[in-house]
Amino acid sequence: MTFLLSLRILRLCLIPLLWATSAYGQARWVAAQPVVNMYSAPTLDADVVSQAIYGTTVQPTLPKDATAAPEGWMYIKTPDDYPGWVQRQQFLPLDPKEDYAGNAKKVVVVANRGANVYRESDVTKHAPILTLPFEVALEETGVEGARWHKVRLVDGREGWIQSGDVQQRLTQPLTIPEMIALAKRFIGVTYTWGGRSSFGYDCSGFTQMLMREHGVLMPRDADIQAAWSGVEAVDRKDLKPGDLLFFGDSVKDITHTGMYIGNGEFIHDTTHDHPMVQISRLDDQPWTRILVACRRPK
Repeated sequence: MTFLLSLRILRLCLIPLLWATSAYGQARWVAAQPVVNMYSAPTLDADVVSQAIYGTTVQPTLPKDATAAPEGWMYIKTPDDYPGWVQRQQFLPLDPKEDYAGNAKKVVVVANRGANVYRESDVTKHAPILTLPFEVALEETGVEGARWHKVRLVDGREGWIQSGDVQQRLTQPLTIPEMIALAKRFIGVTYTWGGRSSFGYDCSGFTQMLMREHGVLMPRDADIQAAWSGVEAVDRKDLKPGDLLFFGDSVKDITHTGMYIGNGEFIHDTTHDHPMVQISRLDDQPWTRILVACRRPK
């Protein structure tokens, strides 16, 4: 038996072991698809509650009422501590010592609403390997001139991404004017229930992203955001750009959120009229009638 054949057999034996290990919460996994849906239950018939984007590292756990995960599923929490069920095939096992695109790594971050990764530094020879959303961090392994960055993907492959699609990891959070300017770049992005990527946000996923770029790690859901200890209540008459607005039947029944941008306007991702990120006037209906809370990050 050749060494190469022996190595292949060993790899085949290790794969089931890695998968079995995940059931006990011992293995770490990394999202290997551009956007991975998270479900309220381990079935594709369940509703989508959130998403994990490419390169996100997770460790499987189990809900309190479960003793094991169904075949092909994992129960995870994303870095914002949001739980949900995901299809295991959309993740790859990660070595315990590996930290893909971690703080100590040299990375580039997708800065546009979408960015293509190619197998070589040429856009004409082959279709993209991947199309990735805003905020995805990729490990940089080299450059070619001023146009191309060479990157290592989560599966070990190498790819090329254009300089115009990425930026270096931010060392300083965005100012409020910069955050509002960023928000306006997403006007027209479709509304997606449970979405937290530039391929489709929901209302709270959109504001959570904006606050994250502002340096504030805010909870995922609108009602929890409004009740969060990291914000303080403000009166409508005292609103300033960057404040968060919450809508619903009452403070205890919040169903929508957006961000105030000044001059009586706010930006939000909504299904109202046109399902997309858009700017609305706070004095217009139905918004002025259903505004129930205004919050400012502390």
